Amino acid sequence: MSLDLNQNDLSHVVAADRAHVWHHLSQHKPYETADPRVFVEGKGMRLWDTTGREYLDGVSGGVWTVNVGYGRTSIADAIRDQLVKLNYYAGAAGNVPAALFAEKLIQKMPGMARVYYSNSGSEANEKAYKMVRQIAARQHGGRKWKILYRDRDYHGTTIGTLATSGQDQRAAQYGPYPDGFVRVPHCLEYRAQWDVSNYGERAADAIEEAILREGPDTVGAIVLEPITAGGGVIVPPEGYWPRVQEICRKYGVLLIIDEVVCGLGRTGTWFGYQHYGVQPDIVTMAKGVASGYAAISCTVTTEAVFEMFKDDASDPLGYFRDISTFGGCTAGPVAALENMRIIEDEGLLENTAAMGDRVLENLRALQEKHPAIGDVRGKGLFCGAELVADRATKEPLDEKRVQAVVAECLAQGVIIGATNRSLPGLNNTLCLSPALIATQDDIDRITDAIDKALAKVTG
Repeated sequence: MSLDLNQNDLSHVVAADRAHVWHHLSQHKPYETADPRVFVEGKGMRLWDTTGREYLDGVSGGVWTVNVGYGRTSIADAIRDQLVKLNYYAGAAGNVPAALFAEKLIQKMPGMARVYYSNSGSEANEKAYKMVRQIAARQHGGRKWKILYRDRDYHGTTIGTLATSGQDQRAAQYGPYPDGFVRVPHCLEYRAQWDVSNYGERAADAIEEAILREGPDTVGAIVLEPITAGGGVIVPPEGYWPRVQEICRKYGVLLIIDEVVCGLGRTGTWFGYQHYGVQPDIVTMAKGVASGYAAISCTVTTEAVFEMFKDDASDPLGYFRDISTFGGCTAGPVAALENMRIIEDEGLLENTAAMGDRVLENLRALQEKHPAIGDVRGKGLFCGAELVADRATKEPLDEKRVQAVVAECLAQGVIIGATNRSLPGLNNTLCLSPALIATQDDIDRITDAIDKALAKVTG
């Protein structure tokens, strides 16, 4: 692709950005002496900035979002046509794309029944927490109000969702947090907390221990990522998820699965939990639902959960008294419908599984070559490589050197990610999440860049 850009053309844009935009997750002191990166255009898996430089995006928009790639005119056209017809009405009433997407989504989620729309993953999880609290008030006499969450998992950036952040650096300085949120141990076998052969079951048993410690009559739900994302790309060990399901049913604990990252094909199935044969009560999703073409998130429940909010129609407080203003936008569900069609028609689930295997194969080959790679893990196009200073002790590689690897890849025109601002002393995992359209050549270029970067940074 050829872009007619030069520094003078868009210098005013860069100046405006430096002067007025407050970037996410960014320390702005360096922008006093250096220009921020401003992207201008994207096509497929390629991006171009204001200097005309091209990048291969290995992280789908930086935060695992652009699942079907950039430049999808069919999604843009669907949004435009819908906005001209009807752009918005509050979610207290329905609209055509919301009804049709809910129907299609539920077809991909056996056992689920109802879709509640909002506009971000954080908000989707807040809705789930509010549902649990209202169920506790109405169905359990105020008991079963506590929500368990897992170390290293992340569920959003609001005060409520940060109360369930298993990433201490993300939550630091934003407390105090509301009561009733209880942490359980992570399940990363590479950094094992128990010396047992059935590690997955033992890690799940820690959830039961927390329930018993808190009191089963006080615990209403647990929220878990199917595969931990920003906490280090952690695929649960064999036996973990079946045991989690068993524990939840034993103690009447609602299972909330946060699919904000894993949902809509990222792991090679429609949803990450579908690899493990479990049946959640609530599923949250955002990011890849519309691949970033419009803001949309969903909190999806079983019919049994839904029924608990209409048990007494005469009670003025007896329904879910919540609203998301932009949950009434029609752009989100119409974009989501076209996004899902693309995934189906282009066979992107199958491609994700095949290209994910290649990512892991390439990373394992690099592990043989570079002692700095301590562990390789992932599923589908959602993979990580944990970097260490010493394989024997598993001492994490210093975070500055991990970020230097990321920077070296960027210097080669390849964008990758790494855990950061998350886990004190353990921000040492490279993260890869290319779009579901990735080709073998794309994958090889990404891992070749990592190879060269590791050679330069770690020797």
